[in-house]
Amino acid sequence: MSAPIEKSRFSRRSFLKGAASAGIFLSVSPLLAQGQVPSLANLETYTKFTSSHWGAFEAVVEGGRLTQANPFSKNPNPSPVIQGLPDLLYSPNRVKYPMIREGFYKNRHFSDTTGRGADSFVRVSWEEALDIVAEELERVKGQYGNEAIYGGSYGWNSAGRLHGRFPNRLVHRFLNLFGGYVDDRNTYSGPVEPVIMPYVVGSRGVQTTVWPNIVENTTLLVTFGYAGLTINQVGKTEDEVPTWINELKNKGVPVVSFNPVREDFDEFIGTEWKPLRPNTDTALILGFAHVLYNENLYNQDFIDKYTVGFDKFVQYLNGETDGQPKTPEWAASISEVDADTIRTLARRMAENRTLLWGGYSLQRQDHGEQPEWALVTLAAMLGQIGLPGGGVHLGYPANKGVPRGSAPFVPTITEGDNPIDKFVPVNMWVDLLLNPGKTIDYDGGKITYPDIKLTYWIGGNPFHHAHDTNRVLQAWRNPEVHIVQEHSWTATAKHADIVLPATTTMERNDIEGSDRNIIAMQKVVDPLFESRNDFDIFAGLAKRLGFEEQFTEGKAEMDWIQQFYNVARTQAQANGVNIPDFDAFWDQGFVEFDVPEEANNFVAYADFRADPGANPLGTASGKIEIYSETIASYNYNDVPPHASWVEPFEWLGSDKANVYPLHVVTSHPKYRLHSQMNNTWIRTLYEVNEREPIWVNPQDAEARGIEDGDIVRVFNDRGQVLAGVVVTDRVRAGVVQLREGGWYDPEEPGKVGTLCKHGNVNMVTSDEGSSKLAQGNPSNTLLVQIEKYDGRPHITAFEPGKGQ
Repeated sequence: MSAPIEKSRFSRRSFLKGAASAGIFLSVSPLLAQGQVPSLANLETYTKFTSSHWGAFEAVVEGGRLTQANPFSKNPNPSPVIQGLPDLLYSPNRVKYPMIREGFYKNRHFSDTTGRGADSFVRVSWEEALDIVAEELERVKGQYGNEAIYGGSYGWNSAGRLHGRFPNRLVHRFLNLFGGYVDDRNTYSGPVEPVIMPYVVGSRGVQTTVWPNIVENTTLLVTFGYAGLTINQVGKTEDEVPTWINELKNKGVPVVSFNPVREDFDEFIGTEWKPLRPNTDTALILGFAHVLYNENLYNQDFIDKYTVGFDKFVQYLNGETDGQPKTPEWAASISEVDADTIRTLARRMAENRTLLWGGYSLQRQDHGEQPEWALVTLAAMLGQIGLPGGGVHLGYPANKGVPRGSAPFVPTITEGDNPIDKFVPVNMWVDLLLNPGKTIDYDGGKITYPDIKLTYWIGGNPFHHAHDTNRVLQAWRNPEVHIVQEHSWTATAKHADIVLPATTTMERNDIEGSDRNIIAMQKVVDPLFESRNDFDIFAGLAKRLGFEEQFTEGKAEMDWIQQFYNVARTQAQANGVNIPDFDAFWDQGFVEFDVPEEANNFVAYADFRADPGANPLGTASGKIEIYSETIASYNYNDVPPHASWVEPFEWLGSDKANVYPLHVVTSHPKYRLHSQMNNTWIRTLYEVNEREPIWVNPQDAEARGIEDGDIVRVFNDRGQVLAGVVVTDRVRAGVVQLREGGWYDPEEPGKVGTLCKHGNVNMVTSDEGSSKLAQGNPSNTLLVQIEKYDGRPHITAFEPGKGQ
């Protein structure tokens, strides 16, 4: 069976693969080439320097239109995704004008909220739109108080220190000056690690040894759910990770990969691929730990000096507390990784300088705290934490692990203080809207939901991020008004009451920074249609609400950008580095900074290992906590005080698998950032029959009479979605892969339970909290059935809202 990356219905897929590896990049948007954008003749040709989530680039404008996005010359591995940016700018589903849902326009907050998603929109002027938004904010505040406003506005809004960042600071600054709002905590990407790791290692994440040190010193790399060549295309200006992965390959470092999907990383490296059952990582890790302990291969000296609670963990490991020793045979019965393989690999770990490497996805499962805690425990038993090339890493998103340059920090606009102290874990915002007054556990405390009447979203597309879309639809009906600022008609915009057209990053000025560069984000073209910058939209609202001066501080867009740069320049000068003044920087487009030699040698926890007394961790004991007395004091029935196997609410070993026998892995998309860029021609690189692709093992396809290219219905008791089949042995039997981020396209808009025609995997995911501790999203804990679907429904996800 050929690998799906080499198999294509579209010529661009194979071309892009070859072009990216050869340093060649596509230039002209197909939509532009087809003449779908009005011509702006006789305008000059010029270039501008700017940036995006996929890296910095030089924009070429011809005849008034952006026609090329040429990657930043300093980026050794530029993402091909930036080639879709011209298409995003001129997308037919741009939000062109201020629009208000017809039912809301007629009846305001008394309108029938079941019409959201189905109603047409009415075009209004900017003056009327801003007046209505201001009136609704004042009404809700006066009638219910600021606790009735939810302004989490979660998501990768856009690049830029003024208009962008993660999350967007402008909406929070605005709402704080208005009196506050209910916020959210943590992220969908990392919902668990920031909660559990402070108890284990004393910080919101584990320290990271740099790549050069790993390549030089690691002699065995063992990964769990890692897909570095896929996730690394976002969130950076210069991407060195593929270079270091190539160095790792060239050196011949053995890599053992536990993943139900053979990712591009596995293909490129040639890993020893071990396709375990999804969500069974913790049981597998405990099997390794059992071998180390009972064969006396663990480092007793490290355990005694740098950890606490090991004796209590051993009682569980050997079955003294629950009657079940965590032997390799026990672990094999759960994970379906052979017991002899477990024993052999545990011994190899003890013999080598071993780095344990958990992917970001590891925590996105039911009880996602457990595999991360188990990996830290296993690394402590090996005793290599703090040594070059050894220890444990979790996450590795974007450029993590790349030696840090000497660039100063480029500040962002401040949010100010939020007078409202209420928040929810981000995974629980849907539950918040559905169940006002409900009390949940979180991180040792209690949260009682306020009654939300108004939500304000600036980018982020929560109809993609949130799980269990049918539950989202139900929850979305409860607030009295939803306000959305967007440049495109996402599902969120189509379900809003008020939609304000925002500019893309290419239609405004901004500034971005990394540890290697400061980037001038120069406006490429003037704002299209009636779109406005987010800063200007909020300034207009602040004027109506009486705090314009506090919001703008008397500064316009370029004033803020120059201030940010000058602060960074002052920092650089204090460090003995001279950089150009603002005007020279803006003309040049970027300032580059060196990487200090010592940055290539950083080893995670080396200081702690050298002197734990002088360099204690931030835990209660100052050491690695294999057993946490604090967590024990919470008495949670789903979070034991040490790493443990806690059965997920659904998995291939559960009774539910008798009805829904396939486990879905919701991997990060290769050519998108979540749902961003799905409304561009880039999707033709991977779609099958205009749907999101679903990888199906040949055995599972044959058993269902499914062939390559078929459309299938993917369903469970939460929802249903269509996808296009790719039959491949790169996914283990009993598992399918449907990547997150496909735009929601309901067959019957506004109806709960309707079929998604395009491929939004969140039709079938669950938003149940991972545990009482973190309440994270279990997006990789879901079972489905699939069946061949007759028909080819027309895709409407990328059409503009009705009425535009």
